[in-house]
Amino acid sequence: MRLSHIDRIKAIAVLFMVEVHTAAIVPPNGVTVGHPAAFVAASFGGMAAPLFVTISGWGMYGSARRRISRGVGAAEIVQWIFPRVLILCICQLMVNILLNVDRGGRFEWHTPGVLTLLAIGAILSPIIAMLSRNQRVVSLLIFSISPLMIGDYSQPEIGWFERVGSSGLSEWFSRLVWNGTYPIVPWIFYIFLGTILYDMRSSKSAREMGIIFGLVATSATIAISIIEGITWALTSGEAILTFFPASMPFLVVSGTMVALAMRILEGKEEVGGDPFYGDRLAFLEPAGRLSLTIYVAHFAVLGIIAFFMQGEPRLAIVPAFTVTIAHTIIWIPLSIWHERFIPNFSLEGVIRILQPER
Repeated sequence: MRLSHIDRIKAIAVLFMVEVHTAAIVPPNGVTVGHPAAFVAASFGGMAAPLFVTISGWGMYGSARRRISRGVGAAEIVQWIFPRVLILCICQLMVNILLNVDRGGRFEWHTPGVLTLLAIGAILSPIIAMLSRNQRVVSLLIFSISPLMIGDYSQPEIGWFERVGSSGLSEWFSRLVWNGTYPIVPWIFYIFLGTILYDMRSSKSAREMGIIFGLVATSATIAISIIEGITWALTSGEAILTFFPASMPFLVVSGTMVALAMRILEGKEEVGGDPFYGDRLAFLEPAGRLSLTIYVAHFAVLGIIAFFMQGEPRLAIVPAFTVTIAHTIIWIPLSIWHERFIPNFSLEGVIRILQPER
């Protein structure tokens, strides 16, 4: 049985993705990284991918555990994993082509990205599902400090177009593993976080204690930022929290916010009650059930916008803001319409056909 709060979290994650990607393609004139509007956009964007990957880890782990508990053989595990990995890799290629740098976009056609990361997570999910909770907690802690362990291998000094490009197989592999946009190290941290949150569904107090510790750590990063005079958060550059590459404080802070968001939206659903805000947030659920399709489709829209905006001046802040918000919100009614009239016409539908739940 689907949980309403999980679909709502997936919807919020993909809509945050749409917002930050649109803001990057239609940046308003005169807004710098220090502008409040830029900080708000970056905050949404900073939460989008951690939410997206964590909730994917939550779902893949649950599916793998159910199969292992039923004694499913290796052949059936492969039959379950292969279609998902195939679709995710094809979708990553589609995204890269839709928003390719040759047409004003942001990606090289062969760039590893967040969908590649999810494909790796799917491949590893049966192995992760066989680990004990303590082993996964240790893995979570190791990956939380992995930015310090890999050091300069993450190449914090390189720019965006270097990070999404590679000149050969060796460099492509390094982009996949530790210095791309969403490298396995450290981003698999969120996969492990999803598995632990799944295991602790009935341990509300334990999750809340973890969130409290995370909020204390978050407060510490803010205090260090103020005392040392260092910027608290930037997409990349000199700051306590950085996204490209993901710093250790970013993993801790964003992981805490993910756990907090999941706990709030859960409400009392895990104990048989209603999710947060009852049915009043149910309008988000179709977008959550269509999150992969929305993720790929919004790049088709942005690819067209990027193509026609090549060489054009930036929009003023009000038109740019309007375009960004409109393009984000429109996916909610579209997903409701889709579920009502063509529910099987989606990437999720293709996965269901190739990978039936047993």
